[in-house]
This record gives sequence, C-alpha cells and structure tokens, in this order.
Amino acid sequence: MIPLPLREAALVTGGQLTGTDDPNPLITGPLVFDSREVTPGSLFCCLQGRSTDGHDFAARAVAAGAVAVLASQPVDAPALVVPDVLDSMGRIAARVASEFTGTVIGLTGSAGKTSTKDLLKSILDLDGPTVATPRSFNNEIGFPVTVSRVETGSRYLLLEMGARGLGHIASLCDIARPRIATVLGVGSAHIGEFGSRGTIARAKAEIVHALPVHGTAVLNGDDPLVAAMAGDTDATVVTFGLGKDCDVRAEEVVIQHDGRPHFVLAHGSARRHIELRVHGRHNVLNALAAAATAIAAGVPTDRIAQGLREAEIYSGGRMEVTTRADGVTVINDAFNASPESVLAALTALSDIAGPTRRKIAVLGEMAELGNEAGTWHDQVAEQVVRLGPAEVIGIGSGHMDRMLTTITAAGLTAAMASEGVPLIEEITRVLRPGDVVLVKGANALGLEAVARELAGMPTP
Repeated sequence: MIPLPLREAALVTGGQLTGTDDPNPLITGPLVFDSREVTPGSLFCCLQGRSTDGHDFAARAVAAGAVAVLASQPVDAPALVVPDVLDSMGRIAARVASEFTGTVIGLTGSAGKTSTKDLLKSILDLDGPTVATPRSFNNEIGFPVTVSRVETGSRYLLLEMGARGLGHIASLCDIARPRIATVLGVGSAHIGEFGSRGTIARAKAEIVHALPVHGTAVLNGDDPLVAAMAGDTDATVVTFGLGKDCDVRAEEVVIQHDGRPHFVLAHGSARRHIELRVHGRHNVLNALAAAATAIAAGVPTDRIAQGLREAEIYSGGRMEVTTRADGVTVINDAFNASPESVLAALTALSDIAGPTRRKIAVLGEMAELGNEAGTWHDQVAEQVVRLGPAEVIGIGSGHMDRMLTTITAAGLTAAMASEGVPLIEEITRVLRPGDVVLVKGANALGLEAVARELAGMPTP
C-alpha cells in the first residue's frame, strides 16, 4: 500500500481515532476484512457478515499486526470509528489511488472478466510491477481492497469491475478512475436483475464514460452493443475481435486436440503466432482483449506475445483442466454460470474430448435470468443434444427438469442428481477411464468443490 497516515484517513472518512496513544500511526498495509489475512501495518475493516461481525475480531486483528481497525462502533482496540465502514473503505482507497502515478486499467463485461484479467496480468507482469484484482474481488467490498494493495513502485493497477445494477461501475470508477477501460461483451448474466441487455449495456458503458480524454477505450468490435460505446467517449478507441475490421484480430484460429487454441495475433503490420496454454476456444477472444489492452498501455508486441504464450488462468474454477491417473479429464468451470459461459464450456468439452472420448456433462441450473430463464435453458439443452454427451447429470429444479426432458427426448441419457447421494459418488459411478467430464453451474450450487474433489485437487 502507498503509506497513508491514519489521521489523514480520518479526515477523508469523517471518522474519529480512538484507543491509540500514537500521535500519527501510519497505514502501510492494505485494507483487509478477514482477520486471518491481516499483515503488519494493514487496516482491518469490521464488516458485518451474514453470520459474523468483524467488530468481534478487532482485538485479534490488531494483535496480528493491524495498525488499527475501521469500525462503526467502539471496540477494544485502536480504531478509526466511522459512520459507515464500507463507504469509508472506498474513501480510503480513493485517497490511495490519488497518489498512484502508474496506469489504472479497468475491465468489465458480462462474462470472461476474471479469465481476461489473468491473461492480461501475465503480459503486464513482464512490463512492470502489477497489482491486479485477486480472484473475483470486483464489487464494492473487494474493489477498494485491491486498490489499497497498490504500492509506490507499481506500474499497473488492473481492476476488474462487476455490476448488479446501474451506477455500480460508476461508483467503482469514482474510487479509481481508469486511463484504459476494456469492455468484453454484453451478455445475459444477471439479466433478471437488470431487466434487459440494453440496461446491461448502459451499466457496462459507465466504465467508458469515466475515461479522460487522453485515455483509451478497448472495445469488443464483434459485439454491436459494445462497439456502439465508441460514441460515448472522446478518448481513443481500440477494437478487438475476430472481425476483419477490428484493430486487434485473431487469424488462422485452430483448436488443438486438447482444446487449446492456436492463432495468429494481428495488429497493424505485426503478426505473432500464439499457442495458448489455457483451454477453450472462447479464450481466443479473451486473449485478444488482453492483447488490445496491453497495446493501449504501450507494451511491446513481442512482450505481449510472450505473456499470452505463458499465461495461465490462476483464479480457479475457470476452465481448470486436470487429467487423472486413470485418464479421466476433469474440466472445472464451476465458479459461475452465465448462459454464454455454459455454451462455451460445452463447446470446450467437445473440443477436449474429440471424436473418440466419452463426454460427461454435470450441469447446474442457471440463476438470475428472470423472464429469459426458460429460453436460455432451452438453448443449453439444444447445445447438449448437438454435442451428444454419453451422460448428463443435472442439479436444480424447474428449469433443469425441462432441460433434461429435452435431452432425454433426443435419445440421450440424462437424469437429475439423486437426493441423499453425494454428487461426487454419483458422478464417479458413471465415469470410465479416459472420459472427459465437465462440471458447470451457478456459484451458489457449490459445484467447484465437487469438481476439485473429482480431480483429486485440494479445496482452497
């Protein structure tokens, strides 16, 4: 963290220092809201959770090295007592961001944010010290935590921005205003909350509106709703996609037998052959977004190519492919499930299995789709029928019942997961050596833990 006197934090939050004799304690570590992650000099934020209250851990956090705690009530520890802890986290992060002299990059989209962020970080790390959003810390809690991790010597601050309504991204940009803003796509994730794809587009466009005139908007030229955002800014616009008119393009795309894409990265007269380590043809577009963003940041082409070739998706639960000793390949794509990501994961299952290996699909019901839920589950069912897996196991209720009915009517074997039987046992019963099994579903279903156990990996 860029050091910040606690008294200055009190000024920007309107808070009051209590329980300390130090005339000017200095915050040298990041904001933290989990007492187990406290580091010396950090500021522990006492947030109220569903079952725990951060105020109960104040003394423990200070004993572990926190300089103080950010609290909304008196505690038995040095504290900055503020009217609202979450709001104050944003204010402190904004103060830190104002001291940062490097490049702030914001990234949003309905799907692919975290994968693209991981790919882009691989590139930026080669160009200079980079602080990036860990995991999916892209909301009003995780965002200020990430911003607070930036240091004086950092060159890039790479921020993933999520939204569940209008104004959410704008408020994040108020904390750290991006100089480069990347929009991946407008899909159907959370459409039940937004109401329409048009409203989703308006929410995503807030990141473009926040750009300064000397900034750059990096836009998906293949998505009409995103491409139209070029008219929302006076900043420079760079487009990426498979279309021939895009500034940064993929040419000669080939999907290898293991599901890894190869392509030629094209920008102006530059051409570089890219062999991705990550799986799934949908990651070609994510790689293009990462490359276009790096170009906007001034990273040399050879460094971009090297970063893409070496990149891995380290956030977990996103096209995490593991092959066991018995030849079974487990595709853990269970962190979340927007309709577009489910369709992409099913295509990846087919690509990895090829024509000879049996395909098993473990699919959870998709959430937060509102009135479009039935239509999207029908589309997924149609995709399943086209790909023809040997077995389909469904987890969910009404929409999943309808989906499985469509699949079985086409002559495929599909059934709902049995109640009272551990899912891992049910999957294991249908597996044969050499099979490829996809585990995909909404985060609330907890399928990521199942996928990791199936792959023989420890649960983090």
